[in-house]
Amino acid sequence: MDNPAKDIRIGTMVSANGGDAAENIRQIADHGFESFEPFFWQTTAGQDVAELGKRCRDAIGDRDITMSTIGMFGNPLEGEAMDLETLEGWKQCIDNAHHFGATCVAGFTGRLRGKPLPESLPRYTEIWGDLAKRAADKGIRIAFENCAMDGNWQTGDWNIAHNPDAWELMFNALSADNIGLEWEPCHQMVYLIDPLPQIRKWADKIFHVHGKDATIRHDVIREHGIFGKHPFVFMRTPGFGDSNWTDIISELRLAGYKGSIDIEGWHDPVYRDALEMTGQVHALNYLKTCRGGSFVSDAARYGGGDPSLEKT
Repeated sequence: MDNPAKDIRIGTMVSANGGDAAENIRQIADHGFESFEPFFWQTTAGQDVAELGKRCRDAIGDRDITMSTIGMFGNPLEGEAMDLETLEGWKQCIDNAHHFGATCVAGFTGRLRGKPLPESLPRYTEIWGDLAKRAADKGIRIAFENCAMDGNWQTGDWNIAHNPDAWELMFNALSADNIGLEWEPCHQMVYLIDPLPQIRKWADKIFHVHGKDATIRHDVIREHGIFGKHPFVFMRTPGFGDSNWTDIISELRLAGYKGSIDIEGWHDPVYRDALEMTGQVHALNYLKTCRGGSFVSDAARYGGGDPSLEKT
């Protein structure tokens, strides 16, 4: 019987730079991850993306693990050498996503560096209009992560898709059906935005979800504000932060979301370095619990039992 619990899978991200993503998958696949998001940082570094996809699938083998999304993170809107590599990397990922079994490519929008956010919109429309068409022709969706990368409305280096006001501008400027969000609550909490209502409002644009959380120190805010020397928020691995992931997953289900929540590690100030995988596996099991725990088939109700039970 199909397992409807896995309509939302729980997985993790795997770097495709500076090592072998396929080997990384092979090493951690038996921890219970149900999906992986291989991702590149700024460049594919000359890798054969199609071959990498095949090796990642070989590493998964016959395990029930998917790779619905791959990542390409950089700034494809500017013209420096690395930016051009990022743009070329997006094209490679779009063209070769199917080798991973992926139907979505995720990353940053890019940004005109040091400029107010709206000034990036013409360049955004130009670049992403072409990439959206390229992706649509191959049945691929594009998802923008909602990370500010230390930018704001007035200035920044990487991404304009970090604020719901920016989403309004972006989706109005380019109304491609296959452009949406790689959403996570953490980045909204860093802005002191309540993430839960966003799921209800933006559900049709949430193509992929990152499993990352935050801890807000409200006592620091009350005493020192958000621009003082004391940190008021920390990015956390799910299970160690403030978000109610039971509510998040419930809202995603109610909105009809089907896909993966891939844990984005390497940010937690406590569960890092030697404790990194300890934290990630805790997050994996925690998110599975928030998803409802182990799937229990109700064969009597849904498998041909007494139809009168359906009314009770």
